[in-house]
Amino acid sequence: MATVMEFTSPADEFPLGSVFENLPEVTVELERLIPHETLIIPFFWVRGAEAEDIEASFEAHAGVTDIRLIDSVENEYLMRAEWDREYVGILSALEETHIAVLSGIGTNDGWHFEVRSETREEIGEFRTYCQEHDISIDITAVHALLPVQGEGYELTDTQREALVLAYERGYFDSPREASLEDVAEELGITQQSLSSRLRRGHRRLITATLISQ
Repeated sequence: MATVMEFTSPADEFPLGSVFENLPEVTVELERLIPHETLIIPFFWVRGAEAEDIEASFEAHAGVTDIRLIDSVENEYLMRAEWDREYVGILSALEETHIAVLSGIGTNDGWHFEVRSETREEIGEFRTYCQEHDISIDITAVHALLPVQGEGYELTDTQREALVLAYERGYFDSPREASLEDVAEELGITQQSLSSRLRRGHRRLITATLISQ
């Protein structure tokens, strides 16, 4: 059964974390991780800084062999990174245990990841790999990915909880009766984590109800 795990790690544990040393106000959000025969090439968004500053801040980090600006939308920049295969860290742990990244958000306070495995055994292998290689992670949630209210509605427990609470508090009303900060505080998570959960939940619901019909 597919399993979803959430975990956090220090800002400098992931290769992109070097950006926070010079630009502590930025937010980094992974767009997707694409498996490749020789590399994992992640695309990610950076918010809160100018493009020139962002590229310069990533250059010195161990594990990164190339960073390029791909596109920009207003004050958000889409970047692409290529990794040093010899660098041991969270990326190598995910690759070795065949775990897919659903989301990853980094700030100066640290990283929050949500990942998916086909079995709980793979989650155990990931945890063991991290322990054996001194990779600092803190697992905050592990749960099965189950259909909700009908075939195709594959929401995680946390996505369902976030969507329902946001709806009940009036976040989707116009005008809004609750802010993203209000809902995140009630859930005990960051605004970035809540935004990511709502977006992924919306994507799954749209795919199940509008796209797949």
